[in-house]
Amino acid sequence: MESLRIIDTWPVTTAAAAVVRADGTVLGTHGPVGHRFPLASVTKPLAAYAALVAYEEGAVELDEPAGPEGSTVRHLLAHTSGLAFDEHRVTAPPGNRRLYSNAGFEVLGDHIAKASGIPFAEYLRQAVLEPLSMTSTTLDGSPARDGVSTVDDLVRFAAEVQAPRLLDPRTVLEAQSVVHPGLKGVLPGYGHQSPNDWGLGFEIRDSKSPHWTGASSSPATFGHFGQSGTFLWIDPVAGVACVALTDRAFGPWAAEAWTPFTDAVLAELS
Repeated sequence: MESLRIIDTWPVTTAAAAVVRADGTVLGTHGPVGHRFPLASVTKPLAAYAALVAYEEGAVELDEPAGPEGSTVRHLLAHTSGLAFDEHRVTAPPGNRRLYSNAGFEVLGDHIAKASGIPFAEYLRQAVLEPLSMTSTTLDGSPARDGVSTVDDLVRFAAEVQAPRLLDPRTVLEAQSVVHPGLKGVLPGYGHQSPNDWGLGFEIRDSKSPHWTGASSSPATFGHFGQSGTFLWIDPVAGVACVALTDRAFGPWAAEAWTPFTDAVLAELS
């Protein structure tokens, strides 16, 4: 895919990208796809997938109490628990506002570890990474932001989310559907959004503007980006997913570069 070569123009030292279909067919790659990059918040979809495995295995229920009083596992996954961004401090009642929260995912990881009797990083390895042969992916620290991975590994994950084998497809459909519709909130790096739609661990594009995906991305597009200059999106209408990892922190450069890049990828596919 010629459009992937656009990453060579990005003001970063190292970048790699790939596009993959649901059947695992890799349509194109560019850059060092085996290079390990810090994921930052692209760790969250991996952690969320492990949480959904825990749900299907019966270790937890989505609507069982977890986190602040009145909050549940579902609230933590959907950033509606009321916990602050980076502090274990309650700032709103559960379900009242969309408060993007690293702390919420840390509480989620602790909750699953306690329920399963397995440290969360090990649970993630056994539930997701090992079955998908994601041998270059590790979590050492917070389930909100401390993952490290490669484009090669995330392509496997992106194919799984599009055509689930580890989870019931109905569970994944729920994860990519809006939880608590209509809630306003701030999308980090892109400002206030109304509504600020999220699923279970995945951000949903919907009609957000500005946004880190393409102007031509379907409203059903979902995924995540990270402050380490990384992203993973899945566009069900286009039938593909795209992974891009870099070694430069998110900033104005990314906000300017990512949207035309995604539009070029989708244009080439169509």
